[in-house]
Amino acid sequence: MRFPRTHAPLPGTTLLAWRNLVHDRARFLGTLVGIVFSVVLMGAQCGLLVGFAQTASTLIDHTRADLWITAVGTTNVDIAAGLPRRWVFQAREIEGVADATPYTLQFAFWRKPTGGNESVIMVGVDLGRRYGEPWALAEGSVEDLQQDGAVILDRLYMEKLGVTNVGQTIEINNRRARVVGLTSGIRTFTQSPYVFTAADNAHHYTFLPRDQTTYVLVQLDAGADEAAVKARLQARVGTRATVWTRAEFSRQTQRYWLVTTGAGAALLLAASLGLVVGVVIVGQTLYATTIDRLPEYATLRAMGAPNRYLYTVILKQAAISAAFGYALGLLAVGVLAFAMRDGNIALALPPMLVVVLAALTALMCGLGAVVSIRRVLRIDPTSVFA
Repeated sequence: MRFPRTHAPLPGTTLLAWRNLVHDRARFLGTLVGIVFSVVLMGAQCGLLVGFAQTASTLIDHTRADLWITAVGTTNVDIAAGLPRRWVFQAREIEGVADATPYTLQFAFWRKPTGGNESVIMVGVDLGRRYGEPWALAEGSVEDLQQDGAVILDRLYMEKLGVTNVGQTIEINNRRARVVGLTSGIRTFTQSPYVFTAADNAHHYTFLPRDQTTYVLVQLDAGADEAAVKARLQARVGTRATVWTRAEFSRQTQRYWLVTTGAGAALLLAASLGLVVGVVIVGQTLYATTIDRLPEYATLRAMGAPNRYLYTVILKQAAISAAFGYALGLLAVGVLAFAMRDGNIALALPPMLVVVLAALTALMCGLGAVVSIRRVLRIDPTSVFA
């Protein structure tokens, strides 16, 4: 067998790599189990991280507002101080603003029919302009919120709040309300369910004065310069409030819940643990396989096989293991995400995460092959004649 001294593809490396792996099928199966476990752990933790980020900013991302005016010091959409309601009218006077509307978010206590209270977040929507209205409706309609005391919540939280059907009468902060509709999949990061109602009704169920609102949502004229309008609004409100673009406020909310609270760090730590476990398992298996085949590698060295040939075989072993393990692991993560689709916790699996998982799996198996490569390159070709 001749070994090319150029950078041309090396013949037989793929077949040799495959035979080395399947020579001990039990060991190969153990390698796959380890890789699958690592992919599932990394995928689940990263998927939860993405899901939590999407959940944390879901209200912001689903509004039609281009700009948000918040009280100064606001760090996330769920917790904010009040603003003067007159700022809505002042915002409408700014050049480039097509419309502005109040948007109320306040915590309240929901009395369960069976007894006890649950914390909820009342979301007051200006039905005349319908900014930030509930979406993904499964039952009822937004127009139903025009009724006195009407509220809409997500069916994920029906059991938690003791709701059995649309039309049920309940109490919020000791005031009667009636469930007129249900949404599907509007989760909340704080686990205090969002309860949508008309802006006027929201003041009945919260302690926010009628002359205040939590946010002012702003929609721009077509073709208006977002940065310029934002600057004009900021100049109008001065240091009493902060003007955000929708993307900025979305990122700030995600950063607060995932970084400031440490939730994101915990998920990333678990994902990193999966990567480390995978590197150790793949490294041990490839090293054991290499040690078993040392006489064959020594023979190849004695026949003149270049170093590139030997480490190509080992890297292809790692690549084959990565391909099988990644495919099985991704399938398991997909099944897990599907099973959690109707749960209170979202596991997201966007295309970018699929690519990231593939890159992490390749990195994991590549690092696992390094020790084996170093061992093979230290083989003495003359040992084959010993």
